[in-house]
Formats: sequence, structure tokens, C-alpha cells
Amino acid sequence: MSKLFKYLKPYAASIAAIVAILIVQAFCDLSLPAYTSDIVNVGIQQGGIDDKIPQALREEDMDKLLLFMSEEDAAVVKQAYELKSTDTGYDYDGAVYVLDSSKKEDEETVDKLVEIMGKPMLLTSGFESDSDMTKQMEDSMKENMKSAMEQQAQAQMEAAQSQMTDEQKAMLAANPEAAQKQQEEAKAKIDAQLKKIDDADAFQLLEMIPDEQRSEITENISKGMADMPETMVEQAATAYIKTAYKNLGVNTNSIQYKYILTTGAKMIGLAFLGMAASVLVGFLASRVAASTGRDLRGRVFKRVVGFSNGEFDKFSTASLITRSTNDIQQIQMLVVMLLRMVLYAPIIAAGGIFKVFHTNVDMSWIIAVAVGLILLIVIVLFTTVMPKFKILQNLVDKLNLVTREILTGLPVIRAFSTEKYEEGRFDSANKNLMKTQLFVNRAMTFMMPAMMLVMNGISVLIVWTGAHGINDGQMQVGDMMAFIQYTMQIIMAFLMICMISIMLPRAAVSANRVDEVLTSKTAIRDPENPAHVPESGKGEVVFDHVSFRYPQAEEDVLHDISFTARPGQTTAIIGSTGSGKSTMINLIPRFYDVSEGKITLDGMDVRDISQHELREKLGYVPQKGVLFSGTIASNIMYGNPDGSDAEMVEAAEIAQATEFIEEKRKKYDSPIAQGGSNVSGGQKQRLSIARAIAKKPDVFIFDDSFSALDYKTDITLRTALKQKTQDSTVIIVAQRISTILHAEQIIVLDEGKVAGIGTHKELLKSCEAYYQIAASQLSEAELADHMGNDRIENDGKGEADYE
Repeated sequence: MSKLFKYLKPYAASIAAIVAILIVQAFCDLSLPAYTSDIVNVGIQQGGIDDKIPQALREEDMDKLLLFMSEEDAAVVKQAYELKSTDTGYDYDGAVYVLDSSKKEDEETVDKLVEIMGKPMLLTSGFESDSDMTKQMEDSMKENMKSAMEQQAQAQMEAAQSQMTDEQKAMLAANPEAAQKQQEEAKAKIDAQLKKIDDADAFQLLEMIPDEQRSEITENISKGMADMPETMVEQAATAYIKTAYKNLGVNTNSIQYKYILTTGAKMIGLAFLGMAASVLVGFLASRVAASTGRDLRGRVFKRVVGFSNGEFDKFSTASLITRSTNDIQQIQMLVVMLLRMVLYAPIIAAGGIFKVFHTNVDMSWIIAVAVGLILLIVIVLFTTVMPKFKILQNLVDKLNLVTREILTGLPVIRAFSTEKYEEGRFDSANKNLMKTQLFVNRAMTFMMPAMMLVMNGISVLIVWTGAHGINDGQMQVGDMMAFIQYTMQIIMAFLMICMISIMLPRAAVSANRVDEVLTSKTAIRDPENPAHVPESGKGEVVFDHVSFRYPQAEEDVLHDISFTARPGQTTAIIGSTGSGKSTMINLIPRFYDVSEGKITLDGMDVRDISQHELREKLGYVPQKGVLFSGTIASNIMYGNPDGSDAEMVEAAEIAQATEFIEEKRKKYDSPIAQGGSNVSGGQKQRLSIARAIAKKPDVFIFDDSFSALDYKTDITLRTALKQKTQDSTVIIVAQRISTILHAEQIIVLDEGKVAGIGTHKELLKSCEAYYQIAASQLSEAELADHMGNDRIENDGKGEADYE
């Protein structure tokens, strides 16, 4: 991960913008369940009434509420409401209590009023509902009041009789009719009061009783409601407010429609905003990922171009191709997922958990169960799949290597009829990769059903638990729906992280492989303060006691090589196969660096010169001609893109390439296929030689570059080249004696050592190794002619003796 973050540093501003947009998207996604809950709870169940306290209510409704309040609380409520008899703004003729506008804005006052008026509104709604419970309470109150009244009347009569004097008693005894009439009047008065009690409703009954007794009754009812869930109090209060608004003539259906439409419009707006944020994040994430891939490919290419042959020996060509394509593609895909999902997942998870704890804390344990199950699945998959990712990219390397070998060696394969063997090699590499990919993909396909099982199981658990909560009045239906949505969002957040955890190991392997290329130390490096070749220099190359061994090799390939290649002269290098000829000239352009000694160009050690300046002085023609896709003209002028057409034609004429170029319909604009596959080997070599000539270097290096030319073309080319390179240093590696006959200096290599230095004739006389080569290529007559007066005797076995 640290390497991935290192690659993303240049795009910190874009990533910050993505995080900000993801927060907006998360806000939209997390707000939708809350609005869904509001539509169910408020819009449907509460009829669109979302007021916690009534904004207005009739005077008689206020009087009913005040019956269930203490004198202190009633004073607070009356202070918050203003009594209006006219211009109330409602379709009601009576007096109306209207909430003071200044109190609406004061949250502390509103909360205080909600606390005071909540249970009175519940009680009022209950008594107005005529439910069985309220009827029982009403009948109980009536019986109690009747019993109390009868007892009070009886006590009053007994008290009146006990207070009568003897004279009053005598008078009543003397006039029994008057006494009976007095009793009937008292009874009629009591009956009237009892009938008033029978006809009264609960509120009238409460008005009849003394304040102390009413307060006691209200307090007892409140104690019985102490364990009642807050949601039931809120629902009852909402029902009361709706009834109060109806009493004022308010169209509650219009309120409901308006609330649902308004909330729905907000949800649509949030959905569109979330969609826009998602699209924008996808655009920015793709741009950052594509830019990261582009930069990595550029850095890898730049690094690979600067590799010496030692690095190419360490990293195979197939592996470098895989690292530059497949590995970087894996990183690019992971960057998109990181920016699009991994950054979003913790935001939505944290927001979902926050919302859940504000929805219903009693069911928060379900979230812990879900997260625990998901982590368990991830750990199992991670420990199972991780080892496979480490070998997957190596198998891709292997497949690329086999494919490249087969495609490039197809003519040889056909010539030796080994198609079946190569098909077996390819099938083996292909099947190994397939088996590993199948294992990984099957593991990933197992993850999704497991995650869906967890999600559906958690949904059932929430519904089961929430149903009990709704039945007990502890939560509302909308809250349960919102809880399910928040839980799914949290689970999906962890699911996204799990998907990344499956992709991450492979991308991490790819990042390490790319980083190996980027952090590899190139053996051939420019000096910190490079020197410059003198402008007066003509290209003199000096090998001063040079020895060389390949990296990790046990012994030297070249041993104590010393010679000077001068301008205006041709220095030829010849020797048996494996004697170190190509290795020796590869030291000049610093494809490798010498192990001992030094090589100088115009007196400057090549290691003290920048590679660019050094190679600008050289015209190098490799042993195997390499052409690039384009045209003949682009290939000839490859090293001198600003050169003129005349220079191009001249180079082609010297290289004897005009013969086949002029025969083509488009001449120098004729296309060259990739690798020069549409031209012959000889044509490819001539174009490679023309490319070096057109560059006009100080030093020409030909690494056995005339091997594909016929004898006539070889002679003609070297004759023309001799005239062109009169002031340049020419170094030729050759296998044929005929190519180097006229070289001013021939160096003979034998097992990495200089076996002889001199001209052709001098070496025939003084160097046995050279003589053996010449004897294998020249006839006895030619050898005698080349050696002048010396005689050659042959023992009949093809071996020659010399003096």
C-alpha cells in the first residue's frame, strides 16, 4: 500500500477533491433513509403533522389540557400562547390560543413546552377517544364522586340534626309535613347533583373536583405512564394536534399531501445530487488512475531504456513487458477502486453507524453481529487466496515468455517439426495459469453468496426484532425501515472493503514488481559532473589494459586488452566463436563497463562522459539488423532526424541499398513492418549500415554487420565506405577474412586474450590463431599469394604449417 500511495502523491489535489465529493455523496445516501422514515412516520402515520406542540388550539381545548397540569406548568403554557378572539386566521368563530412567534424560534422554550404538554395531550386524546379504558376511568370517577357526595350529604344531615335545639326538634315533631318536605327538598338537591355527575364527561368531572384532588388524580395517572415509551407519547401528541387543527377548521389532508410531496421532492433532489457526485467521482478517479498508469508506464519505459545489458540479463524481456502492461494495469484498476470505493466505504460506514445510534440504539448489537460475520468471511478468503496471488503474476510472465519464444522461433519450430512439443509447453503454462485463476475466481464467487446470505439474514433479524419493538410501542415502522437501510449501507461498505481486500494482494504483487524495475540500480550511470569530449577530437579509441567479466560470473571474459583505433584507419577484430569480439566492442558505447583498465575516446575515459554525448559520437551497427516500424526514410534518418534528403540518399548509396529501394513503388516512403519483417536479412543489414552512415559519427562500429551480404556487395560497400570514412575511426567485427583484408589494424582474439595485432600479411606470418582462420577460408593459392614468397605445405588433413 505504501508504494501505491507513493505513486498517487502527484495527484493529492485531485484526491482531496474526490474525498470532498464523496462526503457529499455519502451525505445524500445517508439522508435518504431518514426521509423515508419521515414519510412513513410523519407523512402517513401522523398525517403530515410534524409539530411537537400545537401552533394554535381552541380555548376549550386549552382548558382541557390545563386540567392535567400543575398551576406552575399551566402558567408557563399560558405565557407561551396568546388568546385571540378576532382575526385568528382560522375558520373558527371562537377564541383561539396561538403560539407566540417569538417562542417558536426559542428551542429551549419549545422543548420545555413539549415536556409539559406531552402527557396532558396524551391524556386528553385518551379521554376524548371514548375507549374502554377511559370509560372505566370515567365510571370509576363518577362512582367515587357519587359516593363521596352521598356520604357528604348524609354527614351534613347528621351534623344538622345534632346541632338542632330542643325547641327546633319539638317544632319539627309538631309539624311532620314540614319536616318531610325539607327532607324531600334535600334529596332532590342531591339527586340533581348526582344526575349532573352522570351526565358529565371526564373533563367536566375533573372541573367539579377540588384542585388538590384533581392534582392527586393527575399525579397518579402520570405515575402509571412513567414506563410508557417516549414514542407512544409522541404519537398520541401528534394525534391530539391533528384533532386540534381539525377543530380549528384546518384542512389536514392538504397538510399531509404537502408534507409528502415536499419530502419526496427533497429525496429526488438528494438522489440527483448523489448521482452527480457519483459520476464526478468516477470521472476524477478514472482520470487519476489513467494518469497514474501513464506516468508509471513512462517511468518504467524510461528506466528500461536506460538499462545496461546487465539489467536486461536480470529482467527478462517477457517479464519487462508484463510489468509494463499487465502489472501497471492491475495498479490502475486498484487505484480506481481505491478512489471510488475504499475512500467511500469508511465514510458511509461511519455515517451509517452514527445514524443507527440516532435511530434505535437498542438494535445496534445487530450491526456488530453483521460486521463480525463479514470479517470472518474475509479472513477465511484472505488466508486462502493470498498465496495464489503471489504466484499468479509469475505464471503470467511464464506464459508471455513461452508465447514470445514460440512466435519468434516459429520458422525454426516448423523446420524441426516440433509443433507438438511447443504446443505442450504452451498448454502447460496456459493450464497452470488457468488453474490458479480459477481458484481465485471461485473463491471470489463464493464471497458474494456468503455476503448476500449475511445481508438477508441481518434484514430478517432486524424485522424480527423491530416488530417486537413496534408492538411494544418502542419504535415506529419508519424507524425500522430506516434502520434496515442504514444497516445495509454499513454492510455494503464492509463488502466494498472486502472486494478490495481480494484485489489488493494481486495489485500489491504488481506494485512490488513495478517498483523493482523503478528502484533497480543501473550498473551504467552517468557521472555527477560529466566531462566533455574535446571539440578537436576525431574519434580515437584506446583500450588500456581492459579486462571484463559479466555480473555474477566467476572469471573474466576479456583479459588485459590494449590497442588503439585511430581516425582514418580501419581496425578489425576477428576470432573464433565465443572469443569475446562482440563483448569487447559493447564496452565502447558502455553497454557494459570494464572491470579493469579503461577505454578512452579522444583521451577522455568513456565513464567520465555522459552516455548521451558518448553515443552521439558513435555509429553502431549491431550484429542482427534491427529496424523499426515506419518507412525506409525514417529508419535511415533515425540517428539524424534533421538531415536532408540528399544525406539520406547518399547514405543509402554507400550502403548499396538504393538497388532495392528504387525498385519499390513508394521508394523511400515504402513502409517497414515491425522488426523489418517485410525485408530480407541483407536488405535489413544494408539499411542498418545506411542508418549509421547518415548519422555522420566520429567512430563507426560494425558488429559482424556484413555477414548477410554477398561477396560482390560486400566489396562494393566497403570500398564506398572507405571513401566516406576517411576521417573517421572504423571498428569492424568480422568472421570473414575477405571483409578485413585491407584493414590497417587487425586484432585477433583467442579466448578473451589478444593473440595478435597487425595487418593481414603480418598476422599470417606471426599469429597462428589468425593463420588457422585464414586457412579455413582461403585456398592454398590465395594464402601463398597473400604471404608473398613464403611457401605453404599441407599435410593433407587441412592443417597448414608456417614459419
